[in-house]
Amino acid sequence: MTTPTKLPAAPVIDETVRLMTEHYVFPDIAEQLRGLLDRRLAEGAYDVDDAEELARLVTADLQSLNGDRHLRLKHHADPVSPEQGAATLESIRRDFDTSLGGAPRLELLEGGVAVLELAPMLFPLDWAAEPLGAALTLASRAQALIVDLRTNRGGDPDTVAFVCSYLLDERTHLNTMHWRDGERSEQSWSLPHVPGARFGGSKPLYMLTSDFTFSAAEELAYDLQQLGRATVVGEPTRGGAHPCRGWTVHPHLEATIPTGRAVNPVSGTNWEGTGVQPDVLCAAADSLDRAHALALARLTD
Repeated sequence: MTTPTKLPAAPVIDETVRLMTEHYVFPDIAEQLRGLLDRRLAEGAYDVDDAEELARLVTADLQSLNGDRHLRLKHHADPVSPEQGAATLESIRRDFDTSLGGAPRLELLEGGVAVLELAPMLFPLDWAAEPLGAALTLASRAQALIVDLRTNRGGDPDTVAFVCSYLLDERTHLNTMHWRDGERSEQSWSLPHVPGARFGGSKPLYMLTSDFTFSAAEELAYDLQQLGRATVVGEPTRGGAHPCRGWTVHPHLEATIPTGRAVNPVSGTNWEGTGVQPDVLCAAADSLDRAHALALARLTD
């Protein structure tokens, strides 16, 4: 379906500004962006014919102050529900149904080294627990494991904790989310029990990353790297550490606004703006071969 022409930008900008001012984790940045978007609207910068172009222009302005890639106006080709959060769920359900639940590849390589691809995202845990649990249980028999996150664009922090639970031996503090009000935080821990068998916390573990790897996929690599559990191989990731929520502001547009910030218990910081830095830096296209070689060398020591 095509979006309507002669799009009235003012209602979209007004609602986006209202939501950002009310919910963005950094209130001072929200106030600065309010002024920027209001000024750009008055100047006619958003006088465009379609929603996709408006989304591109507004997103560039929203990200112009602090580079927060989760703060954006997202275009949806098909009309989306006005219910809060529904736009994102509708858009990712098709990906879930066509990717074996987010685990499209599990392969045993030479030397008892398994590679498990998690893509295109870490889907909501109530969807993904069964397929991910099955894949991780099967991978538990490998001598070493390579988790491929090179094409993973993010997802659910609860799913990050679920995956980590298969790769550790005991319940472990992974991350803490600090919410906008400054008075409330929420810790993320691996689970004390998992359905199926664990790969565990001692066998060699490698995480493959690229400059596409984003958000919750970055958290998965970062959490395990900071714990000293995994070796990250590949390219620095995109650098998005702020959990966000989505609001429909037009039948084809969703404002996604970070409502908290992540703090790792080991580093005391996160990967926002910098990305996850690999332990072994190489081109993403070469990272699987590199990790496989590292795993074989370690297994034969």
